[in-house]
Amino acid sequence: MKDRVLLAIDMQNDFVTGTLGNREAAGIIPAIADKVRNHVTNGIPVFFTRDTHDENYMETQEGRLLPVAHCKTGTDGWQIVPGLENFVQDQQGGNVFNKPTFGSTYLPAWIHEKLDGSPKTIELCGVCTDICVISNAMILKAAFPETEIVVYRDLCAGVTPGSHERALEAMKACQITVK
Repeated sequence: MKDRVLLAIDMQNDFVTGTLGNREAAGIIPAIADKVRNHVTNGIPVFFTRDTHDENYMETQEGRLLPVAHCKTGTDGWQIVPGLENFVQDQQGGNVFNKPTFGSTYLPAWIHEKLDGSPKTIELCGVCTDICVISNAMILKAAFPETEIVVYRDLCAGVTPGSHERALEAMKACQITVK
């Protein structure tokens, strides 16, 4: 088992330069790439989540409430952004977790299996702070109550700067470490 893991949440083209992208999301890529490179160099596992939708997305609750087609399986918008894509191991048994909605209750079991146990620290970065990052951070905190969940403020971007800050404050209130 590894004591620590870095989880890059939804660093996909559609959230950075595509249909739901913004300049804040594009601006965090170099710093995330540095963090990922450092972790890989030091033997710390790095995992990626990938928002994953199919043709029926608009018929889902999420699709009805966020009616913007995005992250359709196999499209360019679904792919991990340039600058991080070289760290992705996409084959079966790789380091990518495809999730069909904001947060996935299956993510903790996947991490537990990958690490052969519960880590002492799970670090998060990525997008969108106020949707997918907070959803997954809360799920991970509930599943691993004795694991420190760390969210890197400057390695996340929200839909807006204000919603980014509100999400960080909500996570702090739930005993998630914001650095």
